[in-house]
Amino acid sequence: MTIFQAIILGIVQGLTEFIPVSSTAHLVFAARLVGLYNFIEPTLKAEQTTATIAVIQLGTLLAVLIYFARDITNITRGFVRDHLAILTGKNRTDGSRRLSPEAWLGWLVIIGSVPVAVVGLVFKKQIEGTFTKNLWVIATMMIVVGLLLALAEWVGKRGRSMNELGLGDALAVGFAQVLALIPGSSRSGSTIMGGLFAGLTRETAARFSFLLSIPAIAASGLLELREAIHKLPDGTYLPLIVATIVSGLVGYASIWFLLRFLRTHSTGVFVVYRLVVGAAIIFALLGGYITADAG
Repeated sequence: MTIFQAIILGIVQGLTEFIPVSSTAHLVFAARLVGLYNFIEPTLKAEQTTATIAVIQLGTLLAVLIYFARDITNITRGFVRDHLAILTGKNRTDGSRRLSPEAWLGWLVIIGSVPVAVVGLVFKKQIEGTFTKNLWVIATMMIVVGLLLALAEWVGKRGRSMNELGLGDALAVGFAQVLALIPGSSRSGSTIMGGLFAGLTRETAARFSFLLSIPAIAASGLLELREAIHKLPDGTYLPLIVATIVSGLVGYASIWFLLRFLRTHSTGVFVVYRLVVGAAIIFALLGGYITADAG
């Protein structure tokens, strides 16, 4: 991977990780366009591409950690404080033994992260393989999740905010996040969709989606970072660092944009984009202009 390829992949990752249009779909296309890992065996190419994408995602993980630093600090402090109080038999400062909203939000993030962790580990080999780089899969999921997101916009009540999150919301968004393991789905698109179906406001769905992305991105990125040492060719590490930094900077801007956009707009523009891109890929495949495999 060259520095030029790294910058392109970093920009694409940062732009699409938090916008509900599927970062993996765009990265697979970007990798093809810049000729990433060309002229190697397809299965190894798919594994190296997966490892590269997962490592670059650590840049967007850093972006979400910085953007939500205050929230993360409050959640961590409240979680530790309240559970220490429970273990020692002490009341909270307000005299209550109940968990604070911050500690409860911490539990919701943990509970919501379980489904994707379990499914991700069970199907790890398939996720890293050629099937999830197949453009038929990507195009199909671009359209399917786009339609589901449109349906969620239509039927969702969009009436509850962050301080009204419950166990059902965490499970709804958590199981929706499992779809993100299939390229073309979009982690943010799937989780925002789940939040809308659960009755959350658009901004709340997005904020909880970003918080829920932290364990998932950290786990996949760190796991692949360990394996990338053995999978990626020599000379890859400097470009990977560049791509990760670029993705972090662009990702921070993307978070800022989306949260402000969803305060006054629906996800309709992203639905239309997904449907158009998904249909375009299918027509290109049917016309023989592009191949479906990872080559």
